[in-house]
Amino acid sequence: MFRLENVSFSIDKPEIMGFIGRNGAGKTTTLKSLLNLVHPTSGTITFWDMNLSSHETQIKQRVGYAAGQTSYYQRKKICEIADITKIFYPNWDDEQYRRYLDQFALDENKKLTELSEGMKVKFSLALALSHHAELLILDEPTSGLDPVSREELLEQFMDIADEGTAILFSTHIISDLEKCADGITYIQNGKILASEGLTTFRDRYRLVELNNEASEKIDTLSEAQRNKVLGIRRNRKCRTALINKDDASLFNSLPVSAPDLEAIMSHLEADKK
Repeated sequence: MFRLENVSFSIDKPEIMGFIGRNGAGKTTTLKSLLNLVHPTSGTITFWDMNLSSHETQIKQRVGYAAGQTSYYQRKKICEIADITKIFYPNWDDEQYRRYLDQFALDENKKLTELSEGMKVKFSLALALSHHAELLILDEPTSGLDPVSREELLEQFMDIADEGTAILFSTHIISDLEKCADGITYIQNGKILASEGLTTFRDRYRLVELNNEASEKIDTLSEAQRNKVLGIRRNRKCRTALINKDDASLFNSLPVSAPDLEAIMSHLEADKK
């Protein structure tokens, strides 16, 4: 049975925290726990020194949520959806909502079905931010978008963070996080592998390019080297091995480089052979 184990991390504002892990690692369960859609059997979830179990209403007034897939009434005009949404938020700000409509170039008389996927996400953001959310939880907001639309949204996220809103950004598009995230929380098999600054996390690791002989078989490495390999991946040219930065001196006869975030994740989820 899958379970989260000792999942612990924190977000400061203004900060964009990338939340990564492969399918089934526990990202969705964690986000649902934060929104009290599933109920942990132990541990505590705290927002602004308030426990979620006893202050859910107050907390949710300060949290916004947006996802890549919307489940609103597809044939309703977005102005009608907004009118329903604001009933639930006493601190709803119509002026701010109008500002986001203009900023995102949203026509409130259009039905949701008439919006592109990118515009649907922007509408979700407008709703999430129009009650002065201090924390924005984003669940795969850029999935299915073309590169230009993704770049536009990433710029919006950075602008939102600059205005003082903390963002927890769950995504499989790792390159997006390279462009906008301040920190990374990595979940693997229900456990937090790391939660720290993006630069600090990347600097932990090095990528070793195995030579032509070694690319055929990892056993051509010494036993000491094999014991330090965290994961092996193959490309057209050769195999590459992920190691900890502190172990790089053991591989000084091979090309060693600094990996990007996607390379780190793919190797950490790979076999060691």
